[in-house]
Formats: sequence, structure tokens, C-alpha cells
Amino acid sequence: MADATPSRALIMMDFQNVALGMLGNDPELIAGAARLLGWARERGMPVLHVMLGFSAGYPELSQRNTGLAALAKAGLMLVDDPRTAIHAGLAPREGEPVIVKHRIDAFVGTGLKDRLDALAVDELVMAGVATSGVVLSSVRHALDLDFAVTLVEDCCRDFDAETHRTIMHGILSRQAKVVALDALVEGQ
Repeated sequence: MADATPSRALIMMDFQNVALGMLGNDPELIAGAARLLGWARERGMPVLHVMLGFSAGYPELSQRNTGLAALAKAGLMLVDDPRTAIHAGLAPREGEPVIVKHRIDAFVGTGLKDRLDALAVDELVMAGVATSGVVLSSVRHALDLDFAVTLVEDCCRDFDAETHRTIMHGILSRQAKVVALDALVEGQ
């Protein structure tokens, strides 16, 4: 049964078909993320899904943002494109909001903080792809917003394994709690 005033929420970031495809559709990552979702849902924890997406013509995107402009040039990340959708095995359930973002950071221009405040959340459990993108930007932003953050390391991936390790253990572990999925699930 859901707690009327939860203090913890799960944020699933950019588990989209195109992003997972660029990471080789790693079955271990997808299975781990599904297990994390199940764990949160069993506890009645609010689950919020974040995805990158743009309208036709990319009106939300500045050409000065060279990284995202490259996606537009390639015709990627349109909200109605099946490649942009959240992976079917990790799809939101009824009542789980999907936050569409137009920048790397899950908090910039999305109302995510307002939703978390309305739920009386003060701790975030976070997972996503890619570590050097949405994970790094959003975790740092969440920490600056004074959320306690638990980052599920093996439910995050980057295009480069060394970059992933450096960000997790050289940067984020200094402020956030970085845990393995097994430790989180077994520790409740």
C-alpha cells in the first residue's frame, strides 16, 4: 500500500529505445532496471520516468546546444517516434508520470522538482543512461536542490566504461550514496 506522504521516489532517466540501442541493448542493464522498478513499485514508492523528446521541427532546441543539435540533425528524439519511447520492458504504469525534457538535466524546464515537492519527497533513488549525460547532470542538480540521492550504479551505463567508473566513484560518490542494485534491494 502506498504511503500518503512518501519520502522517497524512484527517478528512471532516459531508458529510451534509442539510448539503450546505442548501448547495445544490454540485457543485464534492462533486467536490472526492471528489477529496480519492481522493487520500488512493491513498496508503493512513487516512480517518475524522465525522457528526452522534442516536437516536430525541434522548436525547444537552440542550435547553440551543439550536443542536442546533433540529435536534431540526425532526426532523432521526436516525441512521437517509437525510437524515442521508453523501452517496453521499463514502460510506465498508469499513474506514473513521464517527464519530457528538452535538455540533458532532468530538472531543467520540466517541473520535476514541483512534482517531487507535491509528493513530499526528500530522497531520490536514481538510475539512467548515460552516466556522463543525464545521470551526472541530474544527480548534481538534485543534490543542489537538497535532495538526498541514492544512485543505483549497475542501473546506469555510459558509452565508455572508464567514464562511468570515474563519474560514479570519483565524482558522484562524494555527495550521493552510490549502491549496487543487490545491496539496495536486499537492504530494503
